Amino acid sequence: MDLTIEAGVLNDFAAASAREWLVTNGIGGYASGSLSGANTRRYHGLLVAALTPPTGRMTLLSQLDEAVTIEGAVYELSANQYPGAIHPQGYRFLEKFEVYPVPTFSYRIRPDILIEKRIWMAYGRNTTYIQYRLAAAPEPVALRLTPLVCWKSFHAEMHPWEGFPLYLSAGPGEMRMRATSDAPLLRLVAGSADWQPAGYWHVHIEHERERERGLDWQEDLYAPGHFLATVQPGGSLTLLATIENACDTPEQARNALLNRQQELLGRADVSDDYARALVLAADAFVIEGAKDGTAGPRRSTILAGYPWFSDWGRDTMISLPGLCLATGRPEVARTILTSFAGFVSEGMLPNRFPDQGETPEYNTVDATLWYFQAIIAYCEQAKDGLELARELWPVLKDILAWHEKGTRYGIHVDPQDGLLHAGEPGVQLTWMDAKVGDWVVTPRIGKPVEINALWINALQVMADLAARLGEDTAAYRKRVEKAAKSFRAAFVRSDKRGLYDVLAETGPDASIRPNQIFAVSLPYSPLTLPQQKAVVKTVEEELLTPFGLRTLSPKDPAYRPHYGGSPAERDGAYHQGTVWPWLLGPFVTAHLRVYQDADRARAYLLPLQAHLQEAGIGSISEIFDGDPPHAPNGCIVQAWSVAEILRAWTLSSSFLNPLLTIA
Repeated sequence: MDLTIEAGVLNDFAAASAREWLVTNGIGGYASGSLSGANTRRYHGLLVAALTPPTGRMTLLSQLDEAVTIEGAVYELSANQYPGAIHPQGYRFLEKFEVYPVPTFSYRIRPDILIEKRIWMAYGRNTTYIQYRLAAAPEPVALRLTPLVCWKSFHAEMHPWEGFPLYLSAGPGEMRMRATSDAPLLRLVAGSADWQPAGYWHVHIEHERERERGLDWQEDLYAPGHFLATVQPGGSLTLLATIENACDTPEQARNALLNRQQELLGRADVSDDYARALVLAADAFVIEGAKDGTAGPRRSTILAGYPWFSDWGRDTMISLPGLCLATGRPEVARTILTSFAGFVSEGMLPNRFPDQGETPEYNTVDATLWYFQAIIAYCEQAKDGLELARELWPVLKDILAWHEKGTRYGIHVDPQDGLLHAGEPGVQLTWMDAKVGDWVVTPRIGKPVEINALWINALQVMADLAARLGEDTAAYRKRVEKAAKSFRAAFVRSDKRGLYDVLAETGPDASIRPNQIFAVSLPYSPLTLPQQKAVVKTVEEELLTPFGLRTLSPKDPAYRPHYGGSPAERDGAYHQGTVWPWLLGPFVTAHLRVYQDADRARAYLLPLQAHLQEAGIGSISEIFDGDPPHAPNGCIVQAWSVAEILRAWTLSSSFLNPLLTIA
């Protein structure tokens, strides 16, 4: 599909700044910015390197100030927001932006002069290429590139400190800088360009998105000098920013990227433009472990979202079928599944791997249960599914044993009804996990509806795998029957509005939330067909929007229509009405199950096709406002948003209804 952004948007600073581009390197590093050229987030940068892949992300090259001189006139192509001013205003020269095959900005300086800027990264390496091509011109132009460098966590803002940088040297076409004694050496290589030393600070650069988020939003960046070059008509200059000892040439790196994109599209075997765009978007999140043991991430995993998330157990397992199986990459899926098995502790998968490599956090009840679903999805689609099931069988049995006897945070099976209880004060365990200080916004202590739908699904997965592996199935089937019967008796509402959200000690929580949809969308549903239809009907009537499902009915007094403000205000709205596009995946799956109308189901996914040009160009945002016009927010690209839309689109394209209802 055409993901070109035209001048009408690009020449409007606010509109261009609201749209962002992203390229990744497959090990957690990335480059990103706004289409206006101004960095609107602390997370923007041209080289954000993953020092302990896939985490430990540090920004070394933030921006390039760019200027061309033509017949004595200077035209500045970059942009920055300062207090009360936008300077320069290079966005006014933008004619178009294209996201594929690599982000490309086209600057029309004069009717007869066109400059194209392309940005890409080397796969598996912390290396960014920024290329300037003089696509049309009657004569050569002089190009000046001023790198704005820093040394900071990508979660922070940069400010001057004494002794920065520790080391700086330059020669023809190259600058080398080491910020501190423990920082990597940054190399900026610009071919035949000359280096002109400088040494000054750009101060009070404003990051508007951070101001909106209630965070520090001013930054200072260091300009060590300028690269000066003459570019001939039809010629180009490429600046290479890297912390690697050796790098491919720009041509080698770009050709490798183009070949990779073609391979990804070929493996996915998709024909329509929507699916092709999602397949390419999916690759940003998939991290493959090093094959040679000498470089790359410590594990194969899935990054939850850019620019700020690391990998989360829950997000990884939910996203895996869409990002790896629907894209024809089962070998990556298998590596992720076996890799995560090594992190199982007391029957639990980690909730989050911190970005600085600290001990994983285990405050999740559903990540482990989604692991069962990811495994059975793999077994159904991969040729070696039975082999993987046999390898992981002891791990899965151990997980169930821990849940039966009880593990962290009050997670245990209630022997009376066979349902799973989870939670204790001060801890957030479900996907509705917002927490502000000691305030857990949606604690959901007791027996949450989706947790028990996942629990029953996991028990049925064990029964199915046991049958395939020649193990005894009776005990698992008995547990399934008991839990399913209890589920129907306890969760089904008498008012026909679907299911209760949580069975708590004080009684059932009657809030209308999307969590009930999983009792229909998972392969093994404990509900009868009329009960399933009641769930889908309730969710559609009260929660469905063009971009996903609301997390709370607008009729509820606790409903929050907009996501914004300070961190506390944002977290307070995160699951209290905010729309999540990933939930369209289970909704469409459930709708297909009860109505078997593929055309209608696919129609629910179409509005997000236009969204591919709205925020993170070519991808899908994390969240949207609950009320119209449903403005996008949160991470500009989110793994489970892309994964679940791609999975549901693929499912609805070849609908066979293989889903099973447990009577």
